Amino acid sequence: MNQWEWNLLEDKAQADHVVIEGIEVRTGDRVRLRPKDGGDILDIALRGQIAIVESIEQDYEGQQHICVVVEADPGRDLGMMRQPGHRFFFNPSEIEPLPEEEQVEKTNVLKPSILIAGIGNIFLGDDGFGVEVARRLISCTLPEAVRVVDFGIRGLDLVYALQDGHETTILIDAYPHGQTPGTVSVVELDANEISDSPGNFIEPHSMHPMNVLRMASAMHGQLKRVLLIGCEPASLGGDEGHMGLSEPVEVAVEEAIKTTKSLVKRILDGKLASGKQQRRLRQEEN
Repeated sequence: MNQWEWNLLEDKAQADHVVIEGIEVRTGDRVRLRPKDGGDILDIALRGQIAIVESIEQDYEGQQHICVVVEADPGRDLGMMRQPGHRFFFNPSEIEPLPEEEQVEKTNVLKPSILIAGIGNIFLGDDGFGVEVARRLISCTLPEAVRVVDFGIRGLDLVYALQDGHETTILIDAYPHGQTPGTVSVVELDANEISDSPGNFIEPHSMHPMNVLRMASAMHGQLKRVLLIGCEPASLGGDEGHMGLSEPVEVAVEEAIKTTKSLVKRILDGKLASGKQQRRLRQEEN
């Protein structure tokens, strides 16, 4: 079991705030890093840097740890998505709160309210559908409230991302359910039923959407609205596997992009009503 898996099994809790030098520090606040003497070269590099509090976590021993992303890091969005190398933990004693007048920029680093997650295995034929849709969406101009990530088969990374409290998560994946290959469907999943369903821990390098959602829920992640944009596959690569999408699924990629953009607009405009598990939503653009 690797460090990522151990982290998943720890009994960690999210704290609302921590008091440092008589000042309440919360997620989104700007702070200055003051690592203790005797650290490594990374501590020296980070000393004095301005950072944004990404989360405040309490371990099973009751110790609080402040997770930050460095404001000057060009890849700080990766830190917000809990990617290693862009996300750092410090004790409260190593954090210096900034005065109120220096907190004005924190509204610019708030997390997006919509996560779009492309998932699938590109070596299994049409299972790579979600990856291809996400890849093309990343190059599109989308509202600042939206973050698009190609998770591929990195199930644990998606579990971590689901801990960030997005108002809506849109999964994009192959969706075999007996339709004509290339059929694009939109399904809303009931977060309550997900959390009540039994499920095993996922493999670190595999991706089963329902198991990922169950695991995120088991870690006390707040799964709010979860939508699936799925495409009926023609082939999942067979025993030997296969790279590349089939013709009907390749054609469906553009339809899925159009559907995703439409959903995003309706969500942000407050025009998308919630529904019951696996209730197919009407696709007005068709």
